[in-house]
Amino acid sequence: MRLVLLGPPGSGKGTQAVRLATAFGLQHVATGDILRDEVARQTDLGQKAKAFMDAGRLVPDQLVSDMIAARLQDKFILDGYPRSLPQAESLTALLKQKGWSLDAVLNLQVPEDEIVARLSGRLVCLQCKTVFAAGTKGSCAKCGGNLGKRADDNPATVRERLAVYHEKTKPLEDYYQKAGLLQNVPGVGKPDDIFQRLQTVIGKKA
Repeated sequence: MRLVLLGPPGSGKGTQAVRLATAFGLQHVATGDILRDEVARQTDLGQKAKAFMDAGRLVPDQLVSDMIAARLQDKFILDGYPRSLPQAESLTALLKQKGWSLDAVLNLQVPEDEIVARLSGRLVCLQCKTVFAAGTKGSCAKCGGNLGKRADDNPATVRERLAVYHEKTKPLEDYYQKAGLLQNVPGVGKPDDIFQRLQTVIGKKA
């Protein structure tokens, strides 16, 4: 099974991608994790990416696509990639080269006001950067670090990030709709309920 998980920031992609990967035995490919790992290991791709990051610039689409291509296994769920039409086109070309095809593109739909509320209230581990929902008490369950808020998790900045998402990533919905792959899934409610909806959609596509 090969899946792409789309959705705006704060839609719960990371949480659901991990659960789906575990349930279906898939490689969980999270762009942010790969980027940080490549930089930490000082690979050629990582050093190139770091130069852009240190300059406060976005890592180019092709460089991100090269990182994904170097790691992609036969069965996967992509979380945070593709984020633009050029990345989607690179992914299509890569899959064609390998003789693979996507089974579905799952699109988590969450109202903007809900996204703003979620991100404005969430907490992050100041040490390992793991994200926790609003109201989480105590220390990080992963590393024991202290929890705090990201400087950019305020309503005004969140809406700016959503505007960028709509500009860059929203067109992917049309791209995958035309390919007959897009499956819209309501992303509001309890995580278990959302997970059940995703499993139902995947079952229909399998």
